[in-house]
Amino acid sequence: MNKKFFIGLAVLLTLISGIVIGKYFLSGNKNVSPVSGVAPVKNEIQENSKNISETRENAITRAVKKVSPTIVGINVEEVREVQDPFSMFDNDPFFKQFFGNRPAQKQVVKGLGSGFIISSDGYILTNDHVAGNATKISVTMTNGETIEAKLIGSDKNSDVALLKINKSNLEYVKLGNSDDVIIGEWVIALGNPFGLFEINDKPTVTVGVVSATNMKVNADGNRVYKDMIQTDASINAGNSGGPLVNAEGDVIGMNTIIFTGGNYSTGSIGVGFSISINRVKKIFEEIKSNGKIERNFNVGFRIQGIDERIAKYLKLDKAQGVVVTDVQKGSLSDNAGLKPEDVIIMANGENIRNEQDLLFIVNDMRTGETLKLKIIRNGSEKELEMKLTSG
Repeated sequence: MNKKFFIGLAVLLTLISGIVIGKYFLSGNKNVSPVSGVAPVKNEIQENSKNISETRENAITRAVKKVSPTIVGINVEEVREVQDPFSMFDNDPFFKQFFGNRPAQKQVVKGLGSGFIISSDGYILTNDHVAGNATKISVTMTNGETIEAKLIGSDKNSDVALLKINKSNLEYVKLGNSDDVIIGEWVIALGNPFGLFEINDKPTVTVGVVSATNMKVNADGNRVYKDMIQTDASINAGNSGGPLVNAEGDVIGMNTIIFTGGNYSTGSIGVGFSISINRVKKIFEEIKSNGKIERNFNVGFRIQGIDERIAKYLKLDKAQGVVVTDVQKGSLSDNAGLKPEDVIIMANGENIRNEQDLLFIVNDMRTGETLKLKIIRNGSEKELEMKLTSG
């Protein structure tokens, strides 16, 4: 009995002591030292949130923050001639009796793309296929302002166009060095895909890596797509003319071409191409100075690729180069001494494997320059020089 009494008394005293001590500590008595080893939970949560927020920021997010204010959405209007639905009856005398000669119909076509500001006084770069034939151009800034733009000049071959807006003290991009691009490095594509820029006045951002460099792409026979950077950063319709930047926020390319899945698909499949910024620099500086690229020459010859059958006919050791099929009388090529059945194996020091190789070289030259050819004629190698003059 005494034993049970003492146990109960001990429990009671323990409970009373706990209540008194708890009340004493909770009363805010400043003379009481806090229990060591107990950390304030609220401060720890705040500190963790701060640390998480800091770790979310990285080179990519900093580059996006740096470049975004320099991106613009581009809207254009272009007047195109469209086929008359009744053109099939143009040669019908009965039809002409009632309707006469019908003029070609013209239609205003609207388009969109992207661009980026390259100077504080309002010069903007984009693609020729975005704005080169536009009759009206407007750009949307990241502050929501829409401004009319002027086409300074454009080059169809290289697919580069230079615009100008009447603004000053603008933020602008830093143009990097595309010769220093590393395959596998992170890159960021910014722009206006599908016109999404118009919704919130902010560019869309996609991230990927450099897949390849110095690529030649035959997307359009009239354009010279060389020195291209391939990336898997998603590039879609409307991204054309926007920048491809590295993790430091320097522009290394201009987004231009995408490969799609075919069957009327227009979305990205991870194969996009950007014109290297070093090539773009050369083009826009010439456009800025002259308003155009001087290419008003006609070489005056036609070529064909060489397969095993043609190589055998021409008595070549292997299928290489291109064969000249026609030379226009009195043309630059005729004056240079080029003849039908000559096999061109080199141009300006570069090996010629096919028609595309030679097309890229010739279409990238300027009036006044000299095209240097190495040919095979009757089994012997010969060198020719062709001065590219206008006329």
